[in-house]
Amino acid sequence: MCALDGESTATEPAERPSRPDAALPGGIGVSLLTVYDVEAPDGLVGGTPHVHLACSEGYYVIAGSGAVHTLNPKGFTETPLQPGTVVWFDPGTIHRLVNGGGLQILTLMSNSGLPEAGDAVLTLPPEHLTDRETYLAATTLTGEGEARTPSAMRRRDLALEGFAALRSAYDAEGPGALDAFYQAAIGIVRPQLPDWRRRWQQGARRLADETGAALDALEAGTAPHLQSAQLHQLPAPTELGRHGMCGRLDVYDLASGASHT
Repeated sequence: MCALDGESTATEPAERPSRPDAALPGGIGVSLLTVYDVEAPDGLVGGTPHVHLACSEGYYVIAGSGAVHTLNPKGFTETPLQPGTVVWFDPGTIHRLVNGGGLQILTLMSNSGLPEAGDAVLTLPPEHLTDRETYLAATTLTGEGEARTPSAMRRRDLALEGFAALRSAYDAEGPGALDAFYQAAIGIVRPQLPDWRRRWQQGARRLADETGAALDALEAGTAPHLQSAQLHQLPAPTELGRHGMCGRLDVYDLASGASHT
């Protein structure tokens, strides 16, 4: 997700899936993202370019300004961001956040549980994408708290090298230039797919099935689901300022449970 985009990577799997009864509407995940304010070697300030394989990601800009750089089979796009901007993109869209000053975003991820379990691959140079072990060696963060920032920036800068190469290759070759990266990303995440499927079934798939059952009941003139209606509330973020791919995250952990009234 840049958040739990969405901000977990294959290097940082969650230890447990969300409880089946804990799910935000539509099975989405949310986090508050404060985009990195450290300058990169290309002179821009911001986060780490990466791609999601199964999840869509959305932004609602709360404060500050900047842009999101995206690259997919349709080409490269630079989309300005300012308070009130709402943008989202599909799996397969490589994205990088650029911080123009004070950029803070409410991020929304589909399939809550999958981003936390590693649905993201960074655009590292090809020699770091040969297999899962090599990728993890290049992307695992070290240190705790503020001491983790240098390794997060090294990881970002390495991904920017690969992103620049992908952009150049796309300009020369067109959409086919992304094929090798996509294939490498699939190989890196494949061991996680049984866990991803389990999380999807317990989250977004379950909620969609419940909606189908509600529609069936309404067509029959009944509505038993209305009798179990509750108000749900998450506690305060379970983690503040966690190092993610695009910036520092305040994370809401559904697995910690919500109150119901």
